[in-house]
Amino acid sequence: MSEGLTTALPPVKRRNAELVMLLLAIGITMFAMISAGLAYTGELPPSLFMYAVPFAGMALLAHVFIRFFAPYADPLLLPLATLLNGLGIAMLWRILDAPQLVPEFASEGATESSMTQLMLTAGSMVVFAGIVFFLKEPRTLQRYPYLIGLAAVVLLLLPLLPGLGFSVNGARQWINLGFTSLQPSEFAKIALVIFLAGYMVTKRDVLALVSKPIKIGPIKVLELPRMRDMAPMAAMWGFCIIVLVILMNDLGTSLLLFGTFLAMIYVATQRSSWIILGLTAFFGACALLYPFVPHFRVRMITWLDAFNPDVYCSDAVMASADEAFCKVSGTSQQLVGGLFAMGEGGILGAGLGGGEVRGIIEVQNDFIFTAFGEELGLTGVMVMLMALALLAQRGMRIALASRELFVKMFASGISFLIAFQTFVVIGGVTRVIPMTGATIPFVAKGGSALLSSWIMLALLVRMSNNARKPAPVAIQDEGATQVISR
Repeated sequence: MSEGLTTALPPVKRRNAELVMLLLAIGITMFAMISAGLAYTGELPPSLFMYAVPFAGMALLAHVFIRFFAPYADPLLLPLATLLNGLGIAMLWRILDAPQLVPEFASEGATESSMTQLMLTAGSMVVFAGIVFFLKEPRTLQRYPYLIGLAAVVLLLLPLLPGLGFSVNGARQWINLGFTSLQPSEFAKIALVIFLAGYMVTKRDVLALVSKPIKIGPIKVLELPRMRDMAPMAAMWGFCIIVLVILMNDLGTSLLLFGTFLAMIYVATQRSSWIILGLTAFFGACALLYPFVPHFRVRMITWLDAFNPDVYCSDAVMASADEAFCKVSGTSQQLVGGLFAMGEGGILGAGLGGGEVRGIIEVQNDFIFTAFGEELGLTGVMVMLMALALLAQRGMRIALASRELFVKMFASGISFLIAFQTFVVIGGVTRVIPMTGATIPFVAKGGSALLSSWIMLALLVRMSNNARKPAPVAIQDEGATQVISR
């Protein structure tokens, strides 16, 4: 006699479906590079196979690895990441390498190459495989929440150390390792999600308690948490405002971390009062800091008055920032240029290689979305947004399917990170919110952001495999009970 225990999702591997979607993602990447090459020279780009074959090989090896070591993982995760990463490499090749094929487009002293991004992708996939192989049970991370939280704080503070940290475009969020540079906040955000997941599991009942409801007549409009339980929010608020905004000029990381914190505390408690209090405190502090923090004031001026002809290193802006920063990104020039580029792209775009994206500063980093908008149009950017939205949605699906509360919080936290980071970046380049300096997951140039994206994907793959695989079957035989796995 045997009794089976059902899982939240059907125990179907779906690896062949993953392979088909992965081949489609690889094909789209190759087609994008071919299209850009034809636009410049009228023939297939000579370096096509130097990029396409290694990238396809790495993606297929990742698929084989998942097939053996995480066979029940969500079949959409790897193809979505491969599509985004491949489109990023194709666009970087179009921006950095393709113009060098034609003498009149070549830039003197051009040293950047998209081959660096391909090599960083290879290294990130190795880390991805290592996490999937060694981290058999993500719930083991729940044992060390405060240690991991301390590591997150240390990573965020490293750029403040003299001689180690340095500023890029006014924000002090990088450290110099000698042979390369690193952005510690990209890894600190993952560590912070692990800490918050562990903390919310143990404190969710306390955080959900209500001190006194606020009423208008007989109608209850808000339920406030107890004052003694607001310490976590106060600590998070203070760190994001004092350290990230004031000391490090890092508005993007501040928005991302505080938004993720509010989302996770809402998931844990189901209390909208935490969201209302958190947003009020954060934006209230930003309003108070506006006259006193030069970098923040520059961001606000270039956002609110972007089309003012005087906001091109005008006296108002120059009084709020050093001249070097102002010349690079303290004006609205690249913001306005990006908006016009996306407008010129229209519905279908100018085609890869048909735009003028090289005229936008930092187009390979913060403003790569505007390059896609100009050359692929609204249709192309909607495909990218749909892929990012699906990635976040699959993460939330993993959270719903997981049996353990810590894994539910962990998966939802990573999903919020992906969603909020996408919103912060695209909201900045479309002038919905101020520019923050963040990058689109998997797409933009940069090793730290790319590696952190593949780390988040590895964690989702491992959690989805554990959520989808068959539960142990209890077999009873003559009074003895034995537990086996199918």
